[in-house]
Amino acid sequence: MPSTTRTTPTLPRTPSATAAGATTPAAQPRDPWFDNAKMALVTLVVVGHSWVLLPASPQRDHLYDFLYAWHVPAFVFVTGYLSRSFAYTPARMWQLLRTVVVPYVVFEGALALFRVYVGGEHLQDLFRDPHWPMWYLSALFFWRLLTPVFRPLPGAVAVAVAVGVSLIAGAYAGDTLDLARVVGLLPFFVLGLHARREHLALLRTPLARVAGVVGLAGVFWVTRFTDRFASTEWLYYRSRYALLDVSDTHAMVIRAGVLTVGLIGAASFLSLVPAVGGWFSRMGAWTLVVYLFHGFAIKSLEYGGYPERIADHPGAAFVVTTLGAIGLALLLASPPVARRLQHAVDPLGLAEQRFEQAHAAATARRHADRLGRELRDRIADADHARAGGPLR
Repeated sequence: MPSTTRTTPTLPRTPSATAAGATTPAAQPRDPWFDNAKMALVTLVVVGHSWVLLPASPQRDHLYDFLYAWHVPAFVFVTGYLSRSFAYTPARMWQLLRTVVVPYVVFEGALALFRVYVGGEHLQDLFRDPHWPMWYLSALFFWRLLTPVFRPLPGAVAVAVAVGVSLIAGAYAGDTLDLARVVGLLPFFVLGLHARREHLALLRTPLARVAGVVGLAGVFWVTRFTDRFASTEWLYYRSRYALLDVSDTHAMVIRAGVLTVGLIGAASFLSLVPAVGGWFSRMGAWTLVVYLFHGFAIKSLEYGGYPERIADHPGAAFVVTTLGAIGLALLLASPPVARRLQHAVDPLGLAEQRFEQAHAAATARRHADRLGRELRDRIADADHARAGGPLR
């Protein structure tokens, strides 16, 4: 079972599967605003996971709750927007298998082996109950399958249904393939599905940026009282109401409040994302690489005794750990590193690419051989004509 301590993952694909859709670079023009948002959010995923290594303190807990109140909803919203074109077609279903299911199987197994044989941990229900941080790929699989169901509905109806599902299903959904998170965070995904360019354009106005600063400040203030009204566990959207020791009615009120805070924080953050391209936005093409590989580094620090070494220096540890997490995200998303790691993230895509390259090379060789034969035949015909012509 996944740990119930502050070790929840987030994020990304987005690519064509995650966080926010697929993270394999696409040939079509990319919107730098989305790539900036994806890269910033997956970096915050790494930062949030690195904070688990820090010594416990009220300040750390407050910052952790502030971050987890909105950055998961923001990533789910972006994922929903970038999933709008999904349909039940053979090509799309193959893409879903290749970019979501296969990475889930590969990295759920790889990270589990690492945690068991390097870290000495004991894991249960492998693959059935996604382990840190594989839940997002499991959730993304189901969200994509739900896209053709929610996309045709009027926006207000779709969002209302998604909110109702989130509130009610919290009493029943369980750990299997993290369905609790699938339904819990569904409203943010459906909002992304029904967001249009004109809606997003409103987030890029100067007034929206001012409101975004105020919104994040408000969320920061509210999360000072998280443990008074709702424990951090509520921010994970993963536990049944019965396990949180409240009645179903009270739980729905808390879930509604958490959804509201998440929406305000996500919208506020997205309003502050710049729309300019550059080296950072180009890294947004590799968010799945960052998401899938950073866990090995975080766990290595844990197994190597990093938390014990920094326990007596909380201030310096916070700065060093946060900067190190940002550096790790940037390193993993740097094109020279990401292109190589992408082979493990999308092995079937690599096999397809290699097959297409080999097929193209073979076709080119056959074409060249045919041209060569035709040229030789023409030369032979010309020589034959000169040798046997009437003047001879």
